[in-house]
Amino acid sequence: MNAADSKKIRLVMSLRKAGIRDTTVLSAIERVPRDHFIPEAMQDQAYEDIAVPIGLGQTISQPFVVAKMTEALELNDRHKVLEIGTGTGYQACVLSKICRRVYTIERHKPLHDIAENNFKELGLRNITTLCGDGMKGWPKIHGIEQAPFDRIIVTAAAREKPPEKLIEQLKVGGIMVAPVGESGKQMLKRYKKESADTYAISDIIPVRFVPLLPDIAKDGARDEIQEEVMA
Repeated sequence: MNAADSKKIRLVMSLRKAGIRDTTVLSAIERVPRDHFIPEAMQDQAYEDIAVPIGLGQTISQPFVVAKMTEALELNDRHKVLEIGTGTGYQACVLSKICRRVYTIERHKPLHDIAENNFKELGLRNITTLCGDGMKGWPKIHGIEQAPFDRIIVTAAAREKPPEKLIEQLKVGGIMVAPVGESGKQMLKRYKKESADTYAISDIIPVRFVPLLPDIAKDGARDEIQEEVMA
């Protein structure tokens, strides 16, 4: 066993101790090389339970937050998942180990390109990427509609509630996990769509994310620094 494997096992054990119970989620975390998704200068922190900067004011999320969000989705291998906020692709990679297919949108073109390259290098064939406005959901491409989705995960915070378009793209019976609230007062929430116009909402944990913003970011533009923290 090499040093990276030992660190990965210690991370999984710490997540279990912190309350992550879903063994499929823990297995996915163990199988994903987190070091592949972070800058070379931060490699020594790859398997620490902390968020790590990836540029443009973004971070690769704290493993506990990734695990908690993934666990709340209640995934299985039949699900089609929409992710808003690809970053360099770590969360999408974790999802891809559990569900059937992941569709992921990133508004920063440089990060989108890095994620695409990461997925290619790791041989991940069940992830489809798009550089676009995640607030509008997944668009119809070449006349093909992918919505509705079984699950939706949002890695940026809406001010009051997730965009209506994302709620529309969630299948009845589906689950969306998203942070909601202003900076310093954000709560990770779980939305269970019960009918075309009703859904049950439950709180998961306090978090801190960048705001959910429209449009494709201008080259080199930074969002407010993303830093998920537990209250």
